[in-house]
Amino acid sequence: MIGFLAITRLRETTNVCIVRFMSHKVFVYGTLKRNEPNHHWLTNKENGVSNFVGDGVTASKYPLIIATRYNIPFLLYSPGEGHYVKGDVYEVDDKMLSKLDILEDHPNYYIREMDDIKVFNQSTNKEEIIKCWVYFLKKFKPELLKRPTMESYSSAGPHQLPYMESSNESTIEDLDDVIVKK
Repeated sequence: MIGFLAITRLRETTNVCIVRFMSHKVFVYGTLKRNEPNHHWLTNKENGVSNFVGDGVTASKYPLIIATRYNIPFLLYSPGEGHYVKGDVYEVDDKMLSKLDILEDHPNYYIREMDDIKVFNQSTNKEEIIKCWVYFLKKFKPELLKRPTMESYSSAGPHQLPYMESSNESTIEDLDDVIVKK
């Protein structure tokens, strides 16, 4: 299946509907997952449409770390290191994908790339590999590879580093301790 249609009724008193083709699969591994602090981005209808597909896990190992003073989870693009990372797979429309790009500051900090994700297909009772968009940190400082890695992120996890939303005074420079500048 390439995608599905999402139909949204504009008003209850009208027969006009908006039809959106759900054409993008996105793998989320951090604060966008269910029960995490930024999950509301995926459920806010003003951001577009999303549909939970299922639990997923990366087909390759990657280091999933927590960094910055805000305890932000980062998936470092260093294939073969770290763990097979667990997360959620969503199918989203163009509008939602563009909103996620804004949240993740793609392509300035996170880089959105297609990668193989293993998902359990309940209808066939088998695991299958699907291509999903994943937000990676690619231009990271090498010392980040020395941080503890995890296979599954939770803001309330045993690491005792809960995610903290940045204040209005914060800027993109708050990420300077993880990014290699050109």
